[in-house]
Amino acid sequence: MVAQELGFRHINVGEWVREKSLHSGWNAEFDCFDIDEDKVVDALEDVLGEGGCVVDHHGCDFFPERWFDLVVVLQANNTELYDRLQKRGYTAKKINENVECEIMMVVLEEASESYRPEIVKPMSSDNTDDLERNVATIVEWVRGMMAAAAMAGHH
Repeated sequence: MVAQELGFRHINVGEWVREKSLHSGWNAEFDCFDIDEDKVVDALEDVLGEGGCVVDHHGCDFFPERWFDLVVVLQANNTELYDRLQKRGYTAKKINENVECEIMMVVLEEASESYRPEIVKPMSSDNTDDLERNVATIVEWVRGMMAAAAMAGHH
């Protein structure tokens, strides 16, 4: 929705990994592909170099810092998260892993350690009201950043 609103390209990293084989095979234990981070970065380098992209993924510590002007970490309460993952047909083990990660704020910590603190924004995403508010807020931030960048370019 953010990409659509801004006219940006939406890149779902998981889909890229599957479609372009940017992995080193299936991990039966975790019920997912083992991402080859180098292949992912190589595949995205040119696209992201052009700017105007929304990159969608559940981890961020392997992306080059220069790629991003804003890093949003969506958070959900555990009951909501559990129900969502169950609806996706995740195994009990995979659901528990995800809920544990969320309790321990693994992704937020990873983002905070990988990027300048002022560009890392945690946001609650428990329901459609949150979703709509988040989209509006992110779009506003990005437009503000673009306007500021344009202003800076005139000096």
